[in-house]
Amino acid sequence: MKVYEALKWASSFLAEAERDHNAGELLLRHHLNMSRAEMLANLRTDLPEGVWESFKADVNRHAEGIPVQHMIGSEEFYGRSFIVNKEVLIPRPETEELVEGILLKAKYLFNGYSSVEAADIGTGSGAIAISLALENPLFKLSAVDIAQESLEVAQLNAKTLGAEVQFLHGDLLSPILNSGKKLDVVVSNPPYIPDADILELSPVVKDHEPIRALAGGADGLDFYRRLAAEIPLVISERALIAFEVGAGQGEDVKALLLDKLPHAEAEVKYDINGKDRMVFAVVNGTSQ
Repeated sequence: MKVYEALKWASSFLAEAERDHNAGELLLRHHLNMSRAEMLANLRTDLPEGVWESFKADVNRHAEGIPVQHMIGSEEFYGRSFIVNKEVLIPRPETEELVEGILLKAKYLFNGYSSVEAADIGTGSGAIAISLALENPLFKLSAVDIAQESLEVAQLNAKTLGAEVQFLHGDLLSPILNSGKKLDVVVSNPPYIPDADILELSPVVKDHEPIRALAGGADGLDFYRRLAAEIPLVISERALIAFEVGAGQGEDVKALLLDKLPHAEAEVKYDINGKDRMVFAVVNGTSQ
């Protein structure tokens, strides 16, 4: 069995099973311990002994609904590899756009600052907090999660990637409120899927990723309501708020923020797929 033959089989098999046909490439790279470039340079070489059977078994497992990332133990995010398991949401490419937006806005908003106090609320794998900390050394990151199991994954990622992040166990902004710390940046990618829609998700998601990281209440907006109510209590006079939202929720989340921060400048941003995916709000001055 040649490398290209194994890839062709996996792509066809997964497409028929209505799974991502590109998953075969990720799995084969994992089994061969090769980068994409290395694998493409070896398409016509024979698979090492034993690789075909183990690869085929994993392709079948993915067809049955097990996420590829759980089998290989990681996911790429903002150019880095993050450890993931069943205790954390697998980072999505759309969230990279949220990180990029924060970094771009911070350049002008906090120009001249010696440090920027930022908090990632509901950090999960730590992908957002760790990426911000590594991309901009001025950012002093706190990362909060209600699940200790998630925090353990995030802490391992921070250690592996060499990021300085303070991890806090608690419900949304409560650890920040209790500390009395004032924040320049609040970012969150909270659960935003309406409860009734959970059952309609792909088995790859609903059966293997933590429901606590997915379900956002009857209309999907429960966590945004709570965050909007607490954010005015923790932000500095000049602050940036950045949320990831579900498609179709942008204007509602913007309205929730402006209700609590009427003098903020808020905008809905669309992702690369043309879906409303991010809401940014800037508070600039003492009046909130």
